[in-house]
Amino acid sequence: MWNRSLLRYSSLLGFAMLAAAPADDFRFSGPYTHENLSIFLIHSARNASSKRFLTLQEATDQKKVIVYETSNVNELLIENLSSEDIYVQSGDIVKGGRQDRVFPDDFMLTSNSGKIPIASFCVERGRWSKRGREDADQFSKADKAVAGKSLKMAVRDKKDQLAVWNQVAQSQQNPAAATTVGAGAGVAGGTGGAGGGFGYGRAAPQAFTPPLTSSMQLALEDKKVVEATDAYIRSLSKIIDGKKDVVGYAFAINGRVNSADVYASNDLFRRMWPKLLNVSAVEALTERPKMKTSAPPDVSAVRSALADAETGPGSSKGVAGRLVVVKKESEKALLFETRDRDLANGWIHKSYIAK
Repeated sequence: MWNRSLLRYSSLLGFAMLAAAPADDFRFSGPYTHENLSIFLIHSARNASSKRFLTLQEATDQKKVIVYETSNVNELLIENLSSEDIYVQSGDIVKGGRQDRVFPDDFMLTSNSGKIPIASFCVERGRWSKRGREDADQFSKADKAVAGKSLKMAVRDKKDQLAVWNQVAQSQQNPAAATTVGAGAGVAGGTGGAGGGFGYGRAAPQAFTPPLTSSMQLALEDKKVVEATDAYIRSLSKIIDGKKDVVGYAFAINGRVNSADVYASNDLFRRMWPKLLNVSAVEALTERPKMKTSAPPDVSAVRSALADAETGPGSSKGVAGRLVVVKKESEKALLFETRDRDLANGWIHKSYIAK
């Protein structure tokens, strides 16, 4: 739900001219591969933003933000208690309240904001009461995000509660993939490097029954899911170390380009990296039973996928007082670009989703 009082920003095409650098201005390195997940790092010489934000997870862990239950499935209240701005990313899940929720839009919460309405969708069908020792009136954690292209698009593009519920249920029905992997799986990296270490031709993965819960958050916290994704995370988490010009990443699963996220600064990307990698690992895990012998795509395919999204016709809507989200859609991809008036280059986040 868009805040009507902020729709005046939807026509700020002058501001829209401050768009982010197109994909042609990015440099790519990789692939860095573990089993069926291949990651390409995105580098930019335009990494000049000195603006720093707390992520929602950081602010929640530090008790600098409160997310309040409103008894409205599709709208919560959020309050920044700190002197720093807080960045909420589309797909961030908050745990607690009467139902776990997900935020559909990127959102910037200014310092000492007071209580501000924020759009949300339920990712836990059925519950409408206190859970265990949790607070029914507030949300306690923000360490997870929705995984899977279909669910991401239901949340951010369709903005439809039934579609979100259906995709959450579908993700629960998919095998949470393999609990064992072929020997020799590992990381291959370097600009234009070959993607190796898939472990193809080895022992077949063993699938297990997904956790029996209607909560996306609880499913992501399930011990078996955590253990199975940990191998991806341990293998790939340090690929950004020492790379100060990295502002984003793209990833492919089972040899196909999936999604990409790019940020205005290396600092914000690094803050988001653990959650981004976890989301990619979870999706790779669910797709592992479909793993074939195809190699990961090369850099040119990734660059082409991002460039294709940039060519689509665009539309813009205001999200918060200083943010505008521009959506572009081509036949092959979606691009959501969040633009921030307080940044010199005019943008804060670009999210690409291959169809």
